[in-house]
Amino acid sequence: MALKLFNTLTRSVQEFQPLEGNRVGMYCCGPTVYDFAHIGNWRTFVFADLVRRTLEFSGYAVQHVMNITDVEDKIIKRVREQQCTLREFTGKFEAAFLDDLKALGCREPHQKPRATEHIAEIIALIEKLVARGVAYKAADGSVYFSIEKYRGCGCTYGQLLKLNLDEMRAGDRVASDEYEKESLADFALWKARVPDDGAVFWSSPFGEGRPGWHIECSAMSIKALGETFDLHLGGEDLKFPHHEDEIAQSEGATGRPFVKHWLHGAHLLVEGKKMSKSLGNYFTLRDLMTKGFTGREVRFLLLSAHYRETFNFTLDGLAGARTSLARIDECVGKLREAAGSAARPSVQAAPPAGSANLVTRFTAALEDDVNISGAWAAVFDWVRETNKALADNSLSAGGAATALAAWEQVDSVLGIGGKAEAEIPAAIQALAAARATAKQAKDFKRSDAIRDELKALGWVIEDTPKGPRLKRL
Repeated sequence: MALKLFNTLTRSVQEFQPLEGNRVGMYCCGPTVYDFAHIGNWRTFVFADLVRRTLEFSGYAVQHVMNITDVEDKIIKRVREQQCTLREFTGKFEAAFLDDLKALGCREPHQKPRATEHIAEIIALIEKLVARGVAYKAADGSVYFSIEKYRGCGCTYGQLLKLNLDEMRAGDRVASDEYEKESLADFALWKARVPDDGAVFWSSPFGEGRPGWHIECSAMSIKALGETFDLHLGGEDLKFPHHEDEIAQSEGATGRPFVKHWLHGAHLLVEGKKMSKSLGNYFTLRDLMTKGFTGREVRFLLLSAHYRETFNFTLDGLAGARTSLARIDECVGKLREAAGSAARPSVQAAPPAGSANLVTRFTAALEDDVNISGAWAAVFDWVRETNKALADNSLSAGGAATALAAWEQVDSVLGIGGKAEAEIPAAIQALAAARATAKQAKDFKRSDAIRDELKALGWVIEDTPKGPRLKRL
C-alpha cells in the first residue's frame, strides 16, 4: 500500500505523492505568541508531529517548517497594556511554547521563522500583488487584497470550502486579522500605523505600518519551501479566512499553485463543551501538569482519536491514558528483562510472528489516512499477545530483543517513549527503598506497612527476580 491522506483541497482521500521524489516540504501554522498555548492548540501541533513522523516512517525526507506569529492585533494590544517591547513580550511565550512542545514529545521543526524577521519578504510579496492589480493602497495608507479583482483574473476564492459568494457581504474592507465567516471582504495586507501601535511598526513603500496576519504565512512559507510545496497543515478553524487568504495571496502573487495537499485537524471539545475560561474547562499544558498529569499522558490522549474527528478531551480520559501507558510500560519493561544482553536486531530484521503482525498492522493503519485508532488496536493486541508469551516463558532472549526492535519502530511514530524515572516521585522511590531495607532486615511487619502505604498513595510494588518494580495503580 501507499500512504493515503484526506486532501481538503479535493475533499477526498488520495495517495500522497510529493512534488519531488521522496522529499516533502511541510508547513504548519504555528503559535501566535501572546499567551500560553491551550489544549486545543496542542491537538493541532501533536497532530502535525504525528503526520511528520508518519511521513518519515514511510521513508520520506521531510522539511518541517512552523512559523512563529510574533506580531498581530492581540500581541500589540498586550504589549501596549504591559508597556514592554515587542520582543520582551513575545520571547517569554515563544520559549514556553518550545518547552511545552518538548514536554509533549514533539520533534522540533527544522525551521521556525518569525514574522518580524521576514518584513522584507512580506513587503516584496505585497508589492507583487499591487503590481499584478489584485491589491491596492487605501486612503488611510493601508494595503488591501481585492477579492473582486482576484476573481476577475479567473482565480477561485473558496478552494478549501464552498462559499456562497452571492450571499456573503462583499466590497467591505476588514482591517482586523480575524473576521466573521459570513464576511467576504477585502482584507489587510499592510496596516498603516496608528497611535495604538506604539513602537510596533516598520517602514515600507506604502508608509509606516505592520503586516496583516494572513500575508505573514504566505511570505514565510514561500521563502522556506518555494512558491509551490507539498503539504500545509492546521486546525479546521483556519480554513477560512486564514488559509483561503493564504492561497489567494500566494497564487495571486506567483501565478502558480500554492500547496498540493492540505490537511486540517478537527476541533477539540473539553468535558463535552467548547473550551472557555468562563466554563472552567480551559486548560494549558501547564494547567494539566499542575494537576499531576505528564506531557506523555496528554500526548497519548491527544493521539487517541482520528485527526478529522471532533474529539472530547476529559480529565477522566487523561486518567485512562495513564492506565494504558502503564500497560505498555509494563510489557516493554518485562521485554527488556527477558532480552537481557541479547543483541538487538536492526529494525529491518524480521521479528517474531506477533511483532511482525504489529508492524504490518500498524503500517497499514497509518497508510489509511493516519488511522490512529487502528494503530493503537494493533499495539494493544501486541501487548496482550506479548504478555501471554512472557507468562508462558515461550519467548527467548533473542525473541524479546527482536520484539523490542519492533516496538521501537512503532514508537518512532507514536513518540510516547518510555516511562521516565523522574515520573516516579522522589518520596515514592524513598518508600520503596525503605521497604527493600526492611525486607533485607527481615522486618516483614515494616515491609508490609510500607507496601500498604504505597498502595494508599496509588502505587504498587512488585517483587521480581531482578528486584522490586514500582508501577501506578
